Amino acid sequence: MRAWGALFRFLSSSTASLPPFLLLLFVSMVTPSRPQWPLLQRGPVVLPWHTKEAPPPHFLSPARLDVASPCDPACHHRAPPPSYLDLRRLLSYETLHSNGTLTETDVGIYGYSRRPPPETRPDPEAVGLASRPRSRRRRQIFGHDGRFSITGRDFLSGYPFSTAVKLSTGCSGTLVGERHVLTAAHCVHDGKNYVKGAQKLRVGFLKPKSRETPSSPSLSSTGRRENSTSSPAIALGYPSPPAEEKMKFQWIRARRTHVPKGWVKAGASANELGMDYDYALLELKKPHRRRTMKLGVSPPANRLPGGRVHFSGFDSDRPGQLVYRFCQAGEETGDLLYQRCDAQPGASGSGVYARLWNRKRGRWERKVVGVFSGHQWVERDGRAQEFNVAVKVTPLKYAQICYWIKGNYVDCREG
Repeated sequence: MRAWGALFRFLSSSTASLPPFLLLLFVSMVTPSRPQWPLLQRGPVVLPWHTKEAPPPHFLSPARLDVASPCDPACHHRAPPPSYLDLRRLLSYETLHSNGTLTETDVGIYGYSRRPPPETRPDPEAVGLASRPRSRRRRQIFGHDGRFSITGRDFLSGYPFSTAVKLSTGCSGTLVGERHVLTAAHCVHDGKNYVKGAQKLRVGFLKPKSRETPSSPSLSSTGRRENSTSSPAIALGYPSPPAEEKMKFQWIRARRTHVPKGWVKAGASANELGMDYDYALLELKKPHRRRTMKLGVSPPANRLPGGRVHFSGFDSDRPGQLVYRFCQAGEETGDLLYQRCDAQPGASGSGVYARLWNRKRGRWERKVVGVFSGHQWVERDGRAQEFNVAVKVTPLKYAQICYWIKGNYVDCREG
């Protein structure tokens, strides 16, 4: 701050006689232009305080791949900020163990000072809040389908696509630790109890079925097996396109699942603010061998590069395929980010990420800054409105999730 003060004093005195275009050039040279990750200095700490046994879950309801809420963005803006005791209650959590036992943990919060939530309210049409006729269709494609199916061993095994995983309940998730997967809470808990399959939850890693080379024979449009050298395109000298590799999932069981009480007490429809806490962390029984994506505190939407967010998941309408998309971030509240990324059921739980400059390490970094909650339908003035929403990683949520991953708060002070 002292350096910037000296700079502006210099500009107001020594450069007062400079031509305007030289002054503008000088300011542009010294003004940082790279979108940067915010520095979380002495961030808050969320620590377990007391753990007790809880009644065993029922595992009766099927998993839902979408969520519904009667609370629209304006409703969230009007909601009073939670008190310190409210935050302790909301960030307390349940832990489901693979043997079916359940524990409840109360938490303490230290070093937290509330900041007012960002108020970004663009045109509703720009972020997908357009009014539409009442409909029962679970449509999550806005206009032209802007999704991309990721194919090929090199792409699927390369970062960041290799961090996307599939849950046995039908949702998606993101690798955030050598044993940890970040996903949506509604993928394992319906707000009242844990869903079918949550006790024996598995995480799937997409891998090629075989090590066949791309030049192996493939089926033509007529269904007959033909050699790639007999293709008319090859005869004319054009390169042969790589054959599409068949993929499979390799599964790893989850050892335990953490779900915040903010979701458990609220649920998908029991409380209008429940989706603020629609996130969960899975711990695997054994480590994987893939690169993970770091967790980060979500910056304001207007500080995202190009104002965009990205995420990859396993949409149900493209079975066995990893689907990537990016779109413009729109309106946001203190806990939620609204956008128009095309998606279908199955993409819920995907990690929403951004790529910004890390000034401390001097490099670009991708970090998970939210969890894709799914498609939201809201009744407003008797008309149905639709939009997609992601749960933001706030400083408190970062402290909680990071502690679940690291097991200590010392490594969780920088987001």
